[in-house]
Order: sequence, then structure tokens, then C-alpha cells
Amino acid sequence: MMSGLAQKMAEQEPTPEQLAAIAAENEETESVNYRPPAQKTLQEIQELDKDDESLRKYKEALLGGSPIPADPNAPNVQVTRLTLVCDAAPYPLTLDLQGDLEAFKKQSFVLKEGVEYRIKISFKVNKEIVSGLKYVQQTLRKGVRIDKSDYMVGSYGPRPNEYDFLTPLEEAPKGMLARGTYNLKSEFTDDDKHDHLSWEWNLNIKKEWKD
Repeated sequence: MMSGLAQKMAEQEPTPEQLAAIAAENEETESVNYRPPAQKTLQEIQELDKDDESLRKYKEALLGGSPIPADPNAPNVQVTRLTLVCDAAPYPLTLDLQGDLEAFKKQSFVLKEGVEYRIKISFKVNKEIVSGLKYVQQTLRKGVRIDKSDYMVGSYGPRPNEYDFLTPLEEAPKGMLARGTYNLKSEFTDDDKHDHLSWEWNLNIKKEWKD
């Protein structure tokens, strides 16, 4: 006969059937309809009709005024950081995406069950306007994909400063079955299916921030 502690531990682990049920509930990929504009190079944008005031303002808004010198060796899009923005967190929850991506597979963010948070992706555009940036996130538990979300980031022009993209507010899962480690596979891509960066990371949902 199973002891009370062993029984409790067993109850905390979702069965394959329960994971399949969660995956079925989340089967529809979350996305926002988005029609990308025609792709133009930075030079084409700058050579558009200079006498058209509205066009000039559009260029300034997209390009940030004067052109910036680009490092020829830098990629056009650099994804720099992922941050879990959570007012309740007792410490910063940030991944340096210019560091060792493999190390993230061996560590976990601890997130208290039920807290509200957003994911912030910080990135730079260095040379050309990039069209239809997209952040794709798959969530797996025990190797079973239970959710997939596509977030439309938009089109951006080059500038010296980083851009920040925030996902909508979401709530961490809660309850005995929800606690445990989730593996997340993230990809920052665009309309042309350029993989600007892919990385894996982990979330550990706990009853408290530290237990």
C-alpha cells in the first residue's frame, strides 16, 4: 500500500492522458492576423520621393531620422535578451541571449504559481528594414507539447537603440498538477522565415518563489 507521501508525490505528476488533454485545449495556435508590407531595402526607402511630406515623416518614423552606420559584420537582427516581467518577482528574471544558449537548458526560472507576467524580447535592427518579425513559443512538459503561441512583433527599421516587444499579460498555471518544470522552445523569425535566433529555456512552477 502506497504511503501518504508517495501517494502525494504520485498525484503531483500529470499522466500522459492529462498532458494530452491540456495540449488539446491549447491546440489552436494563438496568433494575430498580420499582412506584411512590401519589402524595401534601406536604400530604396531613403530614395523615395523627398518632396512628399507624409512620405518623409513615414521614413523618419521607421528609420529614426538620420541613417546610422552599420557594422558590416553584425547580423541585421540581433536578439539580445529575454525578460520575464513580473511585478511580484523578488529578483530579476532575465536571459542574456548573447551568451551561452546551451546553458539555459540546464537551469530554470522559478515562477510562483498563479502570478501574472509578460515575456519581453529585446532586439536590435542594424542595417535594413525587417518585415513581419514574429516570436514563436512552444511549451512542452515531459516531452509533450501542450501549447504553441505565435506573437506578431511587426516591421522595424535600423536604429542604434534596442527595441522591446512585450507579450500580452498571462497567468502562470497553478495547482498541484501544474507545478513542475516546463521546457520552452523559442524562435525569433520573420516573413521570409529567417531564423534570427532559436533557444530553449525552462520554467519551474512552484507553490512559492523559494520552497
